[in-house]
Amino acid sequence: MKKNIIQILFIILLFISCKESMQTEQKPFQLITVDPGHFHAALVQKKMYADIDTVVQVYAPEGNDLQLHLNRINSYNNRKDNPTHWNEQVYTGPDFFDKMIADKKGNLVMLSGNNQKKTDYILASLQNGFHVLADKPMVINAAGFDQLKQAFDIAAKKKLLLYDIMTERFEINTILQKELSMIPEVFGTLQRGSINNPAITKESVHHFYKFVSGSVLTRPAWFLDVSQQGEGIVDVMTHLVDLVQWECFPEIIIDYKKDIDVLKARRWHTAVTLSQFNAITQLNEFPSFLQSSVTDTVMNVFSNGEINYTIKGVHAKTAVTWNYKAPEGTGDTHYSIMRGTKANLVIRQGKEEQYQPVLYIEPTVNDKMYNETLIKAVQKIAVRFPGIELIKTVKGWVLKIPDTLKEGHEAHFARVTENYLNYLKNNTMPAWEVPNMLAKYYTTTTALALALKNDTHEK
Repeated sequence: MKKNIIQILFIILLFISCKESMQTEQKPFQLITVDPGHFHAALVQKKMYADIDTVVQVYAPEGNDLQLHLNRINSYNNRKDNPTHWNEQVYTGPDFFDKMIADKKGNLVMLSGNNQKKTDYILASLQNGFHVLADKPMVINAAGFDQLKQAFDIAAKKKLLLYDIMTERFEINTILQKELSMIPEVFGTLQRGSINNPAITKESVHHFYKFVSGSVLTRPAWFLDVSQQGEGIVDVMTHLVDLVQWECFPEIIIDYKKDIDVLKARRWHTAVTLSQFNAITQLNEFPSFLQSSVTDTVMNVFSNGEINYTIKGVHAKTAVTWNYKAPEGTGDTHYSIMRGTKANLVIRQGKEEQYQPVLYIEPTVNDKMYNETLIKAVQKIAVRFPGIELIKTVKGWVLKIPDTLKEGHEAHFARVTENYLNYLKNNTMPAWEVPNMLAKYYTTTTALALALKNDTHEK
């Protein structure tokens, strides 16, 4: 009897030991978050991933940026529906970055914060053997671009992957705009365009005052300092330049030395009053590092920019505008047009669209044969995108997209991360990704240098 009890106890202990071993089994990737000053750092962790360990190492200076980040993670852990279970291990010493390098408690560094040192962090992380997932922009000036070239060289030699977070590739209207542009019977071929009538135009409007995860976003004061965040022409513009490349030349390598020619670039400011600054930062006065941009109680932020350039001989235009706050019932907006020889593909997000993105197909020749061809093409695409349908308009067609295919911007961060994890598991990326990242940042930083040279401050 005693022998049987001992055997049973042994089996129970063995079961518990095996269960604990399974629970503590380390996953392939251990995340390290460095100085998470931007809310995008938290959005990467809005869901769990099968290949990322639940324990996350956080290295950052103590302060409000860090606390806001931890509060967001905590809100995800404690939400009612599908809560996450991240375990944040935090180090806040002044030597936080050197400590991260020395500790080596993970293998994947996440960077989303103050851009002034981001390129330095990218380079040092790669030099010390870490993969890097970096929020845009990875660089904010020409000197940073030179560092980025070095970083990609080091990544290649050490078999590490450096990648930036391009969420807009997962916006359904943009995906379908790209899909239709790849069907010659529907789109024809991309026009070459001109500087006054580009073949592709992408414009976006953003707002300093906005809601994220259901709450008014508190922005750090440095977000409005272009020496730390970067000017608009090198910040959000990164997304638009990326989409031009991704849609016009899908999976094609772009050589920035031969394929990009920046023709014109300009920048202008957005005025932010002290009371507006208080509403978005919770600070009662402008910090000293912003004083050079302040006149009386108004600060001028060079958050806006426009680039006219050619890419493989095709004329493109990208433009970014930041306002303080969107009118009631509206939000950030996007406009995009691809001009084909058979049709223009247009994304509009204005009053007529109730400020929601809508994709239009506007044929250059609207005849019965073309319409039949378009209907068949959309039916074929609908196999992969179920529920899409065409609705006739005066100028052509609207592609109606069901809500089931519409993910919010916040959900796109998980999609990018999942895509990156697939690259990591295969320890390789498509051949076009790295050269096209370089082409993208060459375009934005060259445009900034040109805009500063021309000193075109006002819109």
